[in-house]
Amino acid sequence: MRFGAMNFPVHPVLEEIDAIGVLSMDYLELAMDSPMAHHSRIAQQKSAIRTALDRWKMGLICHLPTFVYIAHLTDSIRWASIQEVIGALETAADLEAEKVVVHPGYIDGMAVHILEYALNLVMEALEKIWLRSCQLGISLCIENMFPKVGPFVEPDDFEVIFAAFPEMKLVLDTGHANIGDKSGHRVIEFIQRFGHRLGHLHVSDNNGRLDEHLPVGHGNIGFKAVARALKKIGYEDTLTLEIFAPDRTELITSRRKLEKIGMSLK
Repeated sequence: MRFGAMNFPVHPVLEEIDAIGVLSMDYLELAMDSPMAHHSRIAQQKSAIRTALDRWKMGLICHLPTFVYIAHLTDSIRWASIQEVIGALETAADLEAEKVVVHPGYIDGMAVHILEYALNLVMEALEKIWLRSCQLGISLCIENMFPKVGPFVEPDDFEVIFAAFPEMKLVLDTGHANIGDKSGHRVIEFIQRFGHRLGHLHVSDNNGRLDEHLPVGHGNIGFKAVARALKKIGYEDTLTLEIFAPDRTELITSRRKLEKIGMSLK
C-alpha cells in the first residue's frame, strides 16, 4: 500500500508540499480547489511543483475541483463547472499525475424533484470528463458520496456508471460510506462488489453522522474489517489519509494504526 495526504487549498501549494513531505508520505493528493490550488495557479507553478515533489520523492494524484456543479439545472452554471473540471484534468495530465479523482454531480435543490432528469445530466457531464481523460491517457476515478449531497451513496448507484464507462475506477471513501449506514456494512459491500474496479482509497474516520475527517480510531468505522476485505481482493495500491486534524502528526499515527492491522507497504 502507498500512503498519501491531501493539501489544504487555502494555503500555498508549495508550502503544503513541504508540510506533507516531512511526514514521509509516498505521494501528494493535490486538491485542485480555489483559492490557492485552482488549476490556473497550478499551471503557473508547474516546474516548481514538480521540483518540490521530486525533492521529497513523492508521487502525485490530483483531486479535481470539489465545489463545482456538473449536474446543475442551470445550463450556464453546469457548463462552467464542466469546463472547470476539464481544465483541472488537463493541468493534472500536464503535471503527469498518476490518476485523478472526480466527484459525481451534486443533486439538490429543485433537482431532487426531477431525479431522472438530473441523473441524465450527471451521465452527460461524466461522459465529457471521461472522454477527455481517455484522450489525455490519465486514469479517472469516481468517488462515492454521502446522503446529503447526492444519490451516489450506495453500491447500487454505481452500477450504471461502471456499465457506461468501462475504464473508470472507484475511489472508495471510508468516511462517506459510513455516514448514515447503521449496519456498518456499506464500505465492505463496496469492496466486495467493486473490488475489480477499486483504483484508490480515501481514509478517514467519523461517527456516522457527519463527514468529520477524523484520525483513524477516533470514530466508529471498523477498520479491521475493512483491512480484511481489502486483503481478500488483493488491493495494494494508493490510500490517501484524508484526515484534517490541526496536528498533522495525526496522519503518521493513523498510518501506523492502518499498517498494524494489515494495510502495510508491500
